[in-house]
Amino acid sequence: MPISFNLGKKLIILVLIVSVVALSITGFLSFNYADQILKQRAGDQLLGESTVRGDTLRLLFESRIEQNNILASDPMIQFLISQMNQSSENEFQELKENNRRDFLIQVQAFQELIGFSIGFEDVKIIGANGKIFFSLVGNADTDFSENPFFKRGMKESFIEFEPAESGKKMIVVSPVFADDSKKGDEPIGVIISRMRTASIDNVLINKSGLGETGEVYIVNNQYLMLSESRFFENAIFQQKVDTLGVQKCFNEDEEYIGFYTDYRGVPIFGSSYCANDLGIVLLVEIDEAEVEKPIIILQERILETGIVITLVMGIVAFVISKSLSRPLIELKNAANKISSGNFDVRTNIKTGDEIGELSHAFDSMAQKLQESLIEIKQKEEVIKQLEGDMLLKFSQHEQNDCVGVIDMSDSTRISSKLSDQDITKLYEIFLNFMAKIIQKHNGQVVKNIGDALMFRFSNVDIKDDKVLRNILECCLFMIESHGELQKQLTAENLPKLDYKISVTYGSVKVAESTTSNISDIFGPTVNRCFKINSLCSRNSFVIGENFYKMVKKLTEYDFIELCVIELKQKYDYNVFEVRRKGLDSFGKK
Repeated sequence: MPISFNLGKKLIILVLIVSVVALSITGFLSFNYADQILKQRAGDQLLGESTVRGDTLRLLFESRIEQNNILASDPMIQFLISQMNQSSENEFQELKENNRRDFLIQVQAFQELIGFSIGFEDVKIIGANGKIFFSLVGNADTDFSENPFFKRGMKESFIEFEPAESGKKMIVVSPVFADDSKKGDEPIGVIISRMRTASIDNVLINKSGLGETGEVYIVNNQYLMLSESRFFENAIFQQKVDTLGVQKCFNEDEEYIGFYTDYRGVPIFGSSYCANDLGIVLLVEIDEAEVEKPIIILQERILETGIVITLVMGIVAFVISKSLSRPLIELKNAANKISSGNFDVRTNIKTGDEIGELSHAFDSMAQKLQESLIEIKQKEEVIKQLEGDMLLKFSQHEQNDCVGVIDMSDSTRISSKLSDQDITKLYEIFLNFMAKIIQKHNGQVVKNIGDALMFRFSNVDIKDDKVLRNILECCLFMIESHGELQKQLTAENLPKLDYKISVTYGSVKVAESTTSNISDIFGPTVNRCFKINSLCSRNSFVIGENFYKMVKKLTEYDFIELCVIELKQKYDYNVFEVRRKGLDSFGKK
C-alpha cells in the first residue's frame, strides 16, 4: 500500500506537473496567438480605414484643383485678364468696373457647369501685378502682390486651408496663362477660390468601426490639426500634432503603422496616409489600451481557468490544453482569410469557454469590419453622386460640331403667373416637343439649362450639302412648328409661348459624366452659341459666321445679316438670320 500510494502520489504529482506545464504552454501560446491576431486585425482595419479615406480625400482635392483650372483656362477670363494687365493706371479702375459684368457671367457659367454642391463661396481673379480684377464678394482694392497664396499661385496650382468662424475654409489656387501661351511662359494672373469643407469633413467624422477611442483627422505641413478632435474642442489650427506618423510623412515622405504616442501624450495604435504633395497627412488612431483590452481579459481568464483545472484534475487540464489549441488555430486561419480580403468568414466556435467568447468577439469584430467597409464604400458612392456634375472625364481630343440652343422667351414673366404644377407641365411640353424634332433630324440633345435646350450635330462633314441642309431644316421646322406647339399648350390651359434658336459651328471639347451616358460639351463654340441666341428675335433662327460660310452656298435659303455693331467690334463676328427663300420666319409668303 505505501508503495502504491507513493506511486500514485508520484503519478498525481507527475500528472499535475505535466498538466501545469502543458496548460502553461498552451496558455502562453493561446495568448500569443490571440495577441498577434488581434493586433494584426486592428492594424489591417486601421490601414484599410486610412487608405480608403485617404484616397477619397485625394480624389476630392484633385477634383477641386481640376475644377479651378477649368475656370482659369476659360478664354474669356484669359482675354479680360490680358486686357486689364495692359491697361494704364488711369484706365484701370474704369476698365475694372466695365469688365466686372463679363467676369461675373463667366464665373456664374462656371458654377452652373460644376454644380453648387462643392460649397463654392468666393473667387478672386488677380492680375500679374497683384491687383484684384474681380471678387465675387466685393470689388476689393487690396494689393495681393505680397500675398503668399498669390506668390505660390504664380508658380503652381495647389490647395490650402485657412481658419474661419465655422472652423476652416478650403483655398484653391490656380495660375492663369494667356490663351496662346507656351510651355515655360509666365502666368498672366491667379485665381483664388474659397470653398466650404463639408465634403471633406464627411469623410472624417464617421467613427464607425473605430471603437470608443478611435478618431480620424488630418494635419498640415505646419503640424497643425485641420479637423475636429474627438477629445478636444476648437482643435482646428489650434492643436499642434508632432507625432511619429506626421514626422514620417513630412520628413521622409513615408506612411507609418504601429504604436506611438499621440498629440494627447496617450499611447495609441495608428496608421497614416501620407499626401505630402498636397501638404497633408491623414491619421487613423485608436488607444492602445482599447486594442489590448481583449487580450488582457483573455490572459486573466486563461490564468484563472488554468488554476482551477490544475487543482481539480491534471489529466483533464492536459486534454483541455490540447483542445484549446484547435479553436485558436481556427481563429488564426480565419484571421488570415480576413487579412486576404474575405470578410465573409466566421469561426462560429461555440465551446462555452473563454475561447468561445474570443471567437464570438472575433466574429463580431469581423462583422463590424465588414459593415464598416460597406458603409465607407456607400459613402464614397454618395459623394460621387452628389458631385456627379463635376466628376467628369475629359476627352483628350477636340471635334467639330454644330452646336445649337433653343431658348424660351420671357419665361420669367410667364412662369410668375403660373402654379408650380403648371410651370412643370409648361417646361415638359416645350422641352420634349423640341427634343423630338432634334432627334428626328439625327441631332443629339445635350442637356436642358432651365428653360433652354442645348443640342448638337457631332463631327459635321462640312462638304456634305445634305448634312448641312438637314441641320437648317431641323431648326426651321422647330420655328414652323410654333402653331402645333401652341395647340398642345392650349389643350392644357397653358399660355402662349415664343422662343428663339441659334446655331454655330466650331471646335468643342467633350466631357463624359461618370453618372450618365450623355456627353457634355464645352468651349468657346458653346459660349458663342449662347451669346448670339440673345441677339435673336422671337420665333426666329440665327446662325454664327462660321456656320454661315458653310451653308451660304445653299440657294433655297435667305441669309440676312444682323447689324450688331458691338459684337462685330468686340469679337469680329457676324450673325445671320435664316429664312426660306421668299418666306418669313413662320414659313409664310
